[in-house]
Amino acid sequence: MGTISTIGLDLAKNVFQVHGIDSLGNILVRRRLRRGEVLRFFETLPPCLVGMEACGTSHYWARSIAAIGHTVKMMPPVYVKPYVKRGKTDAADAEAICEAVTRPTMRFVPVKSPAQQAALLQHKTRDLLVRQRTMQVNALRGHLA
Repeated sequence: MGTISTIGLDLAKNVFQVHGIDSLGNILVRRRLRRGEVLRFFETLPPCLVGMEACGTSHYWARSIAAIGHTVKMMPPVYVKPYVKRGKTDAADAEAICEAVTRPTMRFVPVKSPAQQAALLQHKTRDLLVRQRTMQVNALRGHLA
């Protein structure tokens, strides 16, 4: 059994799917991990490349796994979708992520810091409030017309 060089991590709400391969492409690990087991699992591994789809919590997990010493790369889900070989399951997604992260032409999403995420939250909240205010003003105009 070789050492794991690349891992595809499919993030979910409670259970995460891990797909790990060696440098030759042989599958070494296919596991489901609960949220509390993820960091312990990565602490036991030597530094490797970890790929994941960019989503709401992926920035937190990318920072946490990178702090352990792994190289983390995030990809937009639309770029990973062509690599899914069979049905939409967590295991198939993790395998597709593992394959996609090794592609030389893949485009990656930079990991956001907590400060960047907080600023983005402020912008999105303000945008929501502006849209709601516009909706109410337009509704009032429609009723008064």
